Order: sequence, then structure tokens, then C-alpha cells
Amino acid sequence: MRATMGSQWMGLPRTARWAIIIVIILLVPTMIRVIEQATNFGLLTQINRALIFVVLALGLNIVVGFAGLLDLGYAAFFAIGAYSFGILTYPGHGIGLSFFLALWICSGIAALFGLLIGAPTLRLRGDYLAIVTLAFGEIIPTLVRNLDDIHIRIGDIVIADGFNLTNGSQGLNPLGRPDFSFIEQMLRLEPGALRVTIDPTFWFFVVVIMVVFVLFAARRLETSRLGRAWKAIREDETAADFMGVDPVKTKLLAFAIGASFSGLAGVIYASMLGVITPDMFRFQVSITLLIIVILSGLGSVYGVLIGGILLLTFDGVFLAQILPTILPGDVVQSLRWLLFGGGLVIVMLFRPKGLFPVGLHGDTSVIADTTATVSPSVTKEIPDDASTIA
Repeated sequence: MRATMGSQWMGLPRTARWAIIIVIILLVPTMIRVIEQATNFGLLTQINRALIFVVLALGLNIVVGFAGLLDLGYAAFFAIGAYSFGILTYPGHGIGLSFFLALWICSGIAALFGLLIGAPTLRLRGDYLAIVTLAFGEIIPTLVRNLDDIHIRIGDIVIADGFNLTNGSQGLNPLGRPDFSFIEQMLRLEPGALRVTIDPTFWFFVVVIMVVFVLFAARRLETSRLGRAWKAIREDETAADFMGVDPVKTKLLAFAIGASFSGLAGVIYASMLGVITPDMFRFQVSITLLIIVILSGLGSVYGVLIGGILLLTFDGVFLAQILPTILPGDVVQSLRWLLFGGGLVIVMLFRPKGLFPVGLHGDTSVIADTTATVSPSVTKEIPDDASTIA
């Protein structure tokens, strides 16, 4: 029956499929509002958070799932994107950069940090790489917590004397929001008519647009020459290196692109909440994202999308709002990690490739045709006498 439904869906014209998806997306906030009024649960806010974490998981899937690089500090790039946005838009700093400009700048900053953390770790693999990324993930929250009293002096020249950049543990508040004043001028509306608030319905559509963009980019990367180079390195780096894949450039691109997605999510998250603090980017965030990627299926783009939505909605709605009405709060907090850990063990026992493995969507045997598919930008010259190497 499932196959029949799938074939019927794929049998529809592409325009009809997109029309159905768009209608469903437009109806979701209304349906959720009805449920919220009946249950008094903040469902839409939790769904927005879940979708942002899906974007993070899609970015981590590039690093861990495609390239096979174990990253335990991925939340650091999330924090870099959010704090870069906060610094550029926080009124107290006087920069006042617009939301849309800061969005791309902060994503670029996160990508730059991805290159910086990737470059020194190119020769590390497995546990050693995990330890380095774990340390990086712990350094960033600690750093932003202590950048509230900066003193910089070069000789007799005082550059900074007690400058407060991140406001320490208090965090930055308020932060920039999307500004549609140019549309107000075009449509000759009253000033502030399109002013953005913390209305979850507005942010739902913003987050959905971001998910669609990242999903499209991740899918194109998966099927691209660069994606095949990532998978070749994941399967056997030595063989991929011998067959012409440049592991340095390929790994750096994985770190940079994955970090840029995380920075993008950090900007949207910070703007949606209007406040950021160091505690929002703890180690548990990285572990949660890694669990999502592993449970959903390493390297599976659609698997991470579906699995992330299911797992995070279960966590944010059932465990965070429904279960506390039945059990004490401390029991629920302990039960949360027990369920996630137990689920991870069960999936590894019965579905070791994840709930939605990549084999459902594509071929993982990539090394054999790597030389015919990888981009020249990630390949290197093979010596003429390479055939003589034993």
C-alpha cells in the first residue's frame, strides 16, 4: 500500500505536487493554532525550534554523513552565527546592521571559522578529530561568556578599556529583526505596518523557507561531483587520494559548507528569540544533533529531514509539555536522555544504518567512479608513474 501511495504521488505532475505541499504548509499554522487553543500547549514555537534544528542537522550531515568527519563541537558554529548576528545588530554596539545583510555576513563568518577549525585537523581522523572538535565546541561558549570586559593595550595606546562585546552570561538583548520598511514605502503603507514581532506564525514561514533552501542545497551537493568526492573520502580516504581526490580541499569544503548552514540557523534562531546567551549553545546541542543524524541515517538528506522533525517534535512537545503534566520536572529531564539513549541503542541493534538509510535514495558505491565524477577543484595531479606503485 505504501508503494502504491508513493507511486501515485510521483505520478502527479510536478506542479501539482508543489501546489499540494504549499497548501499544506500554509494550513499548518492555522491547524496548530486550533490545537493550541484546545490544549494550551505552545506547539508552533516548538515546531519552529525543531525546524531550525533540522537545518543544523542537515549541515552536520554534510560533515559527518557525507564526508565521514566526526564533529562533536558543531554547536560552536551555531553560536558563532548567532553571536555574530547579535554583535552586528545589538543596539548597544551602535552598528545597527540590517537583518538581511547580517544574515549573509554571519553565515560567511561561520564558514570562515569552519575553515579555521578544519585546516589544523586535516590529518586527524576518528577519535582524535572528535576530541579536537569537542574542545572547539567548549571553547566558543566559554569565550563569549568572558568577552564582557575586554582590555587591549599596545604600548601606551589603549585600544579597549573594559569594552563589553557579548555582555557575558547575561547575553545580548534585544537583537535585530527583519525590516520591511522598503516594502512599506513601495506600497505607501503606514510606517511600522509590517513591523515584525515574535509572532510564531511569521517565524514559521521564515524557518520553512530556510529549510527548503538548505534542503535543496544539501540535495544538490549530495548528487554533485563534490558530494561524490566527500563520499569517496568517507569510504576510503587512501583510495580516494590515490584516485585523484584532493582530501585537503574536499575536507575544508565540508567543514566550511556545514558551518555556513549552522551559522545561517544561528542567525534565524537569534532573531526569532530576540536574545542569546552562552548557555543556549552547550555541548548537549551538539550531541542532540549528532543523535538526530545517526538515528535518521548517516548521509541521508531526506532521512535527516523526516527524522529530525519527528524526534525534535517528540522532544519539544511530548517530553517538554505533555509529560510534565503527568510526571515531576526532574524525572522528565532524566527521562529525556534515557529515551534518546535507549532509542539510539535500539536503532543501532535493529536498523544499524538508521531509520531512513541513504540506500533508499542513492548509491553509496562512489569510489569506483570517483575519477570520472569529482570536480577539478577538488582533484590533484596523479604522477605518471602512479601505476608502478604497489
